[in-house]
Amino acid sequence: MSVTVRVPAKVNVQLAVGAARPDGFHGLANVFLAVGLYDEITATPSAGGPRITCSGPDAAEVPLDRTNLAARAALALAGRYGLAPDVHLHITKDIPVAGGMAGGSADGAGALLACDALWGTGASRAELLDICAELGSDVPFSLVGGAALGTGRGERLTPLEVGGTFHWVFARAARGLSTPAVFREFDRLTEGLRIPEPVASQDLLDALAKGDPEALAATVSNDLQPAALSLFPELADTLAAGRAAGALTALVSGSGPTTAFLATDATAAEDIARALTASGTCRSARVATAPAPGATLV
Repeated sequence: MSVTVRVPAKVNVQLAVGAARPDGFHGLANVFLAVGLYDEITATPSAGGPRITCSGPDAAEVPLDRTNLAARAALALAGRYGLAPDVHLHITKDIPVAGGMAGGSADGAGALLACDALWGTGASRAELLDICAELGSDVPFSLVGGAALGTGRGERLTPLEVGGTFHWVFARAARGLSTPAVFREFDRLTEGLRIPEPVASQDLLDALAKGDPEALAATVSNDLQPAALSLFPELADTLAAGRAAGALTALVSGSGPTTAFLATDATAAEDIARALTASGTCRSARVATAPAPGATLV
């Protein structure tokens, strides 16, 4: 018997970052939007687990030990229910690795749902979300999908209404960026400055609810973008190439280095993707729509 779960990437259409807290985390107002790029996690019984394997783009960059969030998810669920974590988890990657699109978090959420189904634990949704929050700030949203406002360190979710389909293009960079490194650079760049409390933009929430890409483009923001650009200046060329190709807006996705471009429609998205690929400023460009469902058994 095996169980496969499909789980989406995300883009942050708003990432408002507060000052560092005593626990080392930052307060966030994080507007998540799940997008139709997916990893698949297949869980199969296996003695001596959890064992991790991976295939797909950049698979060689994925850790296969117990630092992988998929392994940590299996261990957490098994520990909570007194089970042996005897499972082989195979990750079929399509979400960029270390790309700011929550690929690792997606794998954690997908593995948690797959192991729950494989082992028949009968965990409630609330229990699964509680484990997700223990695993990482972005993991609960990977389980839920759709659109949501994340507060606290991003793990406390409020579902958001989305009134239509948004068309995106995502450009993969030549290398990854470490999320902790980007937050450290944010702290360095903002040292001595007064950092306001992070608050979601009502104009942005209204644009999502209306399904209005032009209004959304006018309101997206990412407080981590200056830090990502400081560590990876070449991303500015990718952002400029996407804007020149007709994107309504361009931004770094999360902590980067994947860059995201909002298009008016599917045809415009394909045109932007072709222009980005031809520009030589990125490894590849992909189109995807949003919102997308969260972790789902397939």
